[in-house]
Amino acid sequence: MSATPYTAEAVLDHDSLTDLRVRVQGKTWHLWGRKGRERETELADAVPDDGLPVLLGAGLGHALDLLLARGLPVAVADRESGLLGLTGALDGRSAETCLHLDDPDPAEALKRLARWSEKHGGRTPIPVILPLYQRLNRDWYGTLAQTLKADAATGFWSLARYPKFRAAAPRVLFFDSDYFLCREILAALDRLGVAHRTLPLNDRETGSGAFIEGLLKAVIAFRPDMVLTVNHFGLDREGKLAGLLADLGLPLASWFVDNPRLILFDYDHPGTDNTVIFSFDAGNLDEMRDRGFEHVHYLPLATDPHRFRPRAGGAPSAWTAPLSFVGSSMTRPVAKSLALAGLPAPLAGEYEAVAGVFGRSGETSVTKFLEAERPDWLAAVRGLESREQRLAAESLLTWEATRQYRLACVRATLPFSPLVVGDKGWTGLLGSAKARFLPPLDYYADLPRFYPRSTINFNCTSRQMKGAVNQRVFDVPACGGFLLTDHREQMEQLFDLDREAAVYRNVEEIPGLVERFSADPTAREKIVQAAARRILAEHTYEHRLQRLLEILRETFA
Repeated sequence: MSATPYTAEAVLDHDSLTDLRVRVQGKTWHLWGRKGRERETELADAVPDDGLPVLLGAGLGHALDLLLARGLPVAVADRESGLLGLTGALDGRSAETCLHLDDPDPAEALKRLARWSEKHGGRTPIPVILPLYQRLNRDWYGTLAQTLKADAATGFWSLARYPKFRAAAPRVLFFDSDYFLCREILAALDRLGVAHRTLPLNDRETGSGAFIEGLLKAVIAFRPDMVLTVNHFGLDREGKLAGLLADLGLPLASWFVDNPRLILFDYDHPGTDNTVIFSFDAGNLDEMRDRGFEHVHYLPLATDPHRFRPRAGGAPSAWTAPLSFVGSSMTRPVAKSLALAGLPAPLAGEYEAVAGVFGRSGETSVTKFLEAERPDWLAAVRGLESREQRLAAESLLTWEATRQYRLACVRATLPFSPLVVGDKGWTGLLGSAKARFLPPLDYYADLPRFYPRSTINFNCTSRQMKGAVNQRVFDVPACGGFLLTDHREQMEQLFDLDREAAVYRNVEEIPGLVERFSADPTAREKIVQAAARRILAEHTYEHRLQRLLEILRETFA
């Protein structure tokens, strides 16, 4: 919540407060005096006898006195400890008749207010708004004001708790983080004819007042059947938004396209019965169930055949290559995680060796690997000061294992003069090796034209996804390119490996397979055509969204 700076000055007359001058944004507000008392009297008199007044700002305490004198329970939303210290407006108030709301998150304040309302017979909250406070913290007081106005006028909670999945086509509220997959999801929803509305996540924010206000407005105006997000974006670590969605009876679908362990690290998450977790990697499902999520499903990646399709011409000659690899060297993620983790010197000196053993172990969880192989490391990681450091330490081992594996695979292609497309870290890792380098290409504008220009597109998968397949497995054949990829256990559920894919099972196999397929264009073309048929029939994002929506309906209708 962003508060506006202000100064306050108390004016005393024989130890009695006669005026409280608050200067904010160049304007002085008088909180006390005859006019202030008259205004608070007017506001208090407007509250019906069967209402539940909610003061947005305690002010001088005069309205509060009047409302309590009428026997009404009163909630006071006020986060201005400095002003409260000067006025004493809440001093000595009974918790039985006066509820003080000062939660940093307005959603949490609204939840406490809902319980207060239920405690007092379901009275309708009536906002009593002191204008000054809207200027002090527009996000916080503004969110409460807008929500309470809707509640007072129409019965917000009764409108929000409507039946879900009653119509033939669901309505989807999408948290748009502009992350990988968001464009594909929106395009697929359009093509499926599914009604949807987006809530943009600026800088992938979590729980801001403006975002909560937009969510509550969308619930009333759009009446979605569910919320959809990618990688839990929009959800705060404390679980407040998840709790709010559960209170609203609005199911949440979160599709993880990266390792959920690295994302949900140290998350509190109420409302798990209201949440469906989808993971691109079937190997993550048991761990999500162990975390308390009851509804967990495998939903692999796919492709958008409207973007990734065969195209004639239009590609630079520099893109033509006998073999190419597109991907990160992982040097930057490793360096960033190492810096953030702040490991003790003994651990910092051996993380490369530990990551190498982890990468070769076949274990998907860093924690389980350390429990079995390096309990000393596990104890040291758990002893790090902050959860951000602990997450960085776990990420460090994952990214370093990926760096080592990826480097070994790419080095095996060097006899074939590969074109390596990625960050500058590759030049440092490969040095003067016989390879060409290009900077990263745009996923949407460039890669659909790039992949068909290579005789062989080479792929090696991140160690964060030991059983899953990555995006290239679908994108390359969809646009007419041939792919040689590492074997993934879950590929066998997606493709016929004898006809629809070319795979290597260890680094030593790479040179022989490159030689074989380089010399056999007929074999390459058969695999490309068979893979493309399978992808168009089963592995587009329309297929994935159809399945996701079916599961949500089966779970919550």
